[in-house]
Amino acid sequence: MTRTPAFATFAALAAVTAAVLSGCASAPDESAPTAAGIDFEPCAVADLTGFDDRDFNQLTYEGVEAAADQLGVDARGAEPATEDQYDGSINALVAEGCDFIVTVGFALANATRDVAQVSTDVDFALIDSVVTDDDFAVIELDNVKPVLFDTAQAAALAGYLAAGTSETGVVGVFGGMPFPSVTVFLDGFVDGVAYYNEVHDTSVTVLGWDKNAQNGLFVGNFDDQIAARTITDALLDQQADVIMPVAGTLVEASGTAIRERDASAALIGVNSDAYVAVPSLADLFLTSVMKNLTTAAEEVTLEAAAGEFSNTPYVGTLENEGVAIAPLHDWESVVDPALWDEVQQLQTDIIDGSFVVESPSSPQA
Repeated sequence: MTRTPAFATFAALAAVTAAVLSGCASAPDESAPTAAGIDFEPCAVADLTGFDDRDFNQLTYEGVEAAADQLGVDARGAEPATEDQYDGSINALVAEGCDFIVTVGFALANATRDVAQVSTDVDFALIDSVVTDDDFAVIELDNVKPVLFDTAQAAALAGYLAAGTSETGVVGVFGGMPFPSVTVFLDGFVDGVAYYNEVHDTSVTVLGWDKNAQNGLFVGNFDDQIAARTITDALLDQQADVIMPVAGTLVEASGTAIRERDASAALIGVNSDAYVAVPSLADLFLTSVMKNLTTAAEEVTLEAAAGEFSNTPYVGTLENEGVAIAPLHDWESVVDPALWDEVQQLQTDIIDGSFVVESPSSPQA
């Protein structure tokens, strides 16, 4: 493979401090009770990218809809167009009679908190975030269940794989915004690269994230394709040949940059298997760091419908298969089978606790 040397700027933004939870529930199982045609209306509120984003919101809503199908009811969704519509969108669903409302992402955390504190007869599930006060201290509400994913564990596997695959010895990452649900990926990735370096006595470098300082490269949102393209070009200029954008659909800008530069670089997807979700870029995806969002949303919805709602957080891990990395797909013939075996062993080590992935953004089971 050929590489393109050059130079780039490194922009740093301060990352937010994540809440670390304890006493979390295990993954919901597939035996959650169901009913047919019950008096229960499940609903969901998307963030600004909407339910057709082929990513976070869509995967979540598909879970709510799957639960609704099992229950013999209809799901209802709201898609705010601006941030100042979050509260209104949730309140509108409450007024329309929704019994259970799934809100998607950190950006809706405060709106979920504010509505839940008033609408105590409605239960909520907050995807990928916790509820905090105005000083960012974690609070618990009886009717809000955090649905969290320790993606640092799966991202460590991706980081180890990236380090072992890189030919330049440089890999890169960037995020959409410095939310805990974003920085948890970055922390795990850095740990995985560092562990590869330790095992193989190498010095693969990670651009885009300083784990100790908790700052790095961010687009500032999840919809600015031009800014994401600029960041990707900067990473490629610094010889990064594996890049993990933790920025939703902005991975497409990264893929476009690689294609147009004819760069010999790979991408790592997030949330879902990007090989399937973004078929136009399928050959670029080394793997993906996945959250089982659909199953999580489906199961917490079914539990609420069965009268088994609790505010105990759900945490997806490698052990309960709430998080994972995707198959190698087209890269299977490129990646050394011995490296893939090491990745599988690292997964085993993380599950049995002999290797601990650390992130201030990780929920603790």
